[in-house]
Amino acid sequence: MHGLKSLLGAVLLVVCAAGCARRAAETQQAPSSTTTVYVARRVRTLDAERPIAEALSVRAGKVLAVGTRDEVLAASGADARVVELGDVTVVPGLTDAHGHLAGLGQSLAGVQLEGTASREEILARVTAAPATAMQGDWLIGRGWDQNDWPEKSFPGRAELDAKLPKTPVVLERVDGHALWVNGEALRRAKISKDTPDPAGGRILRGPDGEPTGVLVDNAMDLVLAVVPPPTDAQLEARLAAALARCAEVGLTGAHDAGMDLRTFRLLQRWDKEGTLPLRVYAMADGQGPDHAAYLREGPFQGRMLTLRSVKLMLDGALGSRGAALHEPYSDEPGHRGLLLLKPEEYEARVKAFMSRGFQVATHAIGDRANTLVLETLLRESEATGTRHLRHRVEHAQIMRLEDIQRMGQGGLVASMQPTHATSDMPWAERRVGPERIQGAYAWRKLKESGAPLALGSDFPVERPDVVLGLYAARTRQDAEGQPASGWYPEQRLSGEEALEGFTVGAAYAAFAENERGRLKPGMDADFVAFSVDPVDAPPAELLKAQVKLTVVAGAEVYRAP
Repeated sequence: MHGLKSLLGAVLLVVCAAGCARRAAETQQAPSSTTTVYVARRVRTLDAERPIAEALSVRAGKVLAVGTRDEVLAASGADARVVELGDVTVVPGLTDAHGHLAGLGQSLAGVQLEGTASREEILARVTAAPATAMQGDWLIGRGWDQNDWPEKSFPGRAELDAKLPKTPVVLERVDGHALWVNGEALRRAKISKDTPDPAGGRILRGPDGEPTGVLVDNAMDLVLAVVPPPTDAQLEARLAAALARCAEVGLTGAHDAGMDLRTFRLLQRWDKEGTLPLRVYAMADGQGPDHAAYLREGPFQGRMLTLRSVKLMLDGALGSRGAALHEPYSDEPGHRGLLLLKPEEYEARVKAFMSRGFQVATHAIGDRANTLVLETLLRESEATGTRHLRHRVEHAQIMRLEDIQRMGQGGLVASMQPTHATSDMPWAERRVGPERIQGAYAWRKLKESGAPLALGSDFPVERPDVVLGLYAARTRQDAEGQPASGWYPEQRLSGEEALEGFTVGAAYAAFAENERGRLKPGMDADFVAFSVDPVDAPPAELLKAQVKLTVVAGAEVYRAP
């Protein structure tokens, strides 16, 4: 039953995506004189000159007027179409400043393991996998987290072998920084007790030296290199499903953190055809095999698609103990995590991409990685004269207090994910101890340092539902309202600050603050209607909030049933 429901869900998402793309194309072809007036209980503009309104009108993909109902109707002409949205709050278009569209599409198609509470539950889902979870003759899935299981320890290949001994199985950890594979996958990848750990990776081993079936960070590549790529049809269906899901949860755009060239070419085609329903700010994959092509071609600007940034990965994740720390992990003495690039290789790539006009965005979780990123970005941006390119630190998760101040003074963008804090809070302090946790997930400290905040989810690591990010930013609590006062509550953001992180902050991080992030005449007509006010509603109401309408460039790309 679970497999059937997953398959039907994937099909429905693809159908929805096709509808979104079709409506976007129809709107692009509409005559420029067409004007639509949207009337709501409240319109939050984030425009200091007129922060609250009750209507706005749209013409040719731009905001024409904002104000009272009567003011907007008068400015829009007698032939304007009027849409009564009712008891909703309209806000500027929300952008996830760090996500992975291809990863989200693969997650929707594969075995979905998010929220599983035991190995047994995972094994049950794997054996009932939907047909969409097959990539060639390999079974794929993602979302497991050993921290959610009673025993808290990493799994092993024997459990998978007992269920699927002949089908290679690859299950990605929730953070994307570890794989759980079976014996057949190890055999095809030629991984044995004699295989050395690659630089920046770990092959977990048992007492006998044999691989356990868990591969961390760069060791994942040993298996991923032999997994057959998705077919063209699979890639298109998955990407369409991911875009549809984003529109459904109230996103008008996404910053894609590390896009491969094949996915970029597909989005280029859709953008040229006028069928790309959301705005995509792509970061080139600066470490994979496509990095030379991206360097050769340079930045790209289309209508809904922009490529102006490059994503580099410096360390792993905290949950799999791959985040690079200055001092050893509090719960694994002697281990300081992994640097996925040697410092000199990171510096060389930073220089190369800066010199080609790319904004450099670097994944840094641990405090050692963050220190290295800050030193390199500040030094090389000065040397290359590219301070104006708004270089970014993706995650900025565990930082020394002095580095937080350096980041703000240096003008680097802090691209952070509020739901990471609420997902990690049950175990994060065990990893780093009571002192280092003071600079962890420190949104307020970074904001006060002067660093611009751009907020996202890191989907599919977390769900793309933007209301969950708004809730986490305001409360630092789980869905049950725990802990009662919030986890390190002094780092909370206000409702308006949280909304700004997904709007104004994300726009600034993509050089689009003059086009998007606020609702004022002349700016892009990107907006979302929620059933609750994300700024003033009690935080618990956000968890039940519904997206009623998502509009991108004047096109209604999602409307609730």
